[in-house]
Amino acid sequence: MAHEFFNAKVVEIKDLWKKFQIYQDKTNSLKEKLIFWGRQRTEEFWALKNINLAVPKGKTIGLIGRNGSGKSTLLKIISRILYPTQGEVKVKGRLSTLLELGAGFHPDFTGRENIYLNASILGFTKKEIKERLNEIIEFAELGDFIDNPVRNYSSGMYMRLGFAVAVHVDPDILLIDEVLSVGDLAFQEKCLARIQDMQKQGKTIILVTHAPKQVEDLCDLAVWLDQGGARLQGPAREVAQAYKEFISGA
Repeated sequence: MAHEFFNAKVVEIKDLWKKFQIYQDKTNSLKEKLIFWGRQRTEEFWALKNINLAVPKGKTIGLIGRNGSGKSTLLKIISRILYPTQGEVKVKGRLSTLLELGAGFHPDFTGRENIYLNASILGFTKKEIKERLNEIIEFAELGDFIDNPVRNYSSGMYMRLGFAVAVHVDPDILLIDEVLSVGDLAFQEKCLARIQDMQKQGKTIILVTHAPKQVEDLCDLAVWLDQGGARLQGPAREVAQAYKEFISGA
């Protein structure tokens, strides 16, 4: 029965906890640092607490909550950038991630070179990347900047290139962390249209956002994270409405 359950889900999270060690170094002078070397005080910070979540294939799920609630940490654990302190995460299918602007880019490489670098990290061969190259460049709308080092790019240009790569490598699961608000309105609408196309293709999308309306418009399901715990999860509209009421009353 458990095997059949997992076949219907592409991401399954059970009893997930994530702890970070926060170092408190209150020494000021070099002498104090030498005297107290190796004896820094640490404080435990639980970024995620007992998260249980099953993401059905072909659905879009929104992770919503205030800053520091654990949304990005959860996405990084799903993408295997971070690992849980306790609990289990199962992922079934090819992941494509757009977690933060410029992640996976080398600042001294051109945009074109970074397409090859980024897509190869996602498991694509040079031949597969070449087949998609023109489509990625056209979507990114960077013009001649595509052959300039990305260290010269604005945040909006980073977003264009990163998003273009992420959505053109044909993932089974797309992870997006609060990047849809970057760039001009026309490109935001283009990104949203691309996400809607992927939804029609039956792709699974996990989206981190602060915007309840984005959850209502794009998501089937939602999880409201608060101080590392899942405060509410269920149909996207219900969760978004509850979160809006909480924010307006705060």
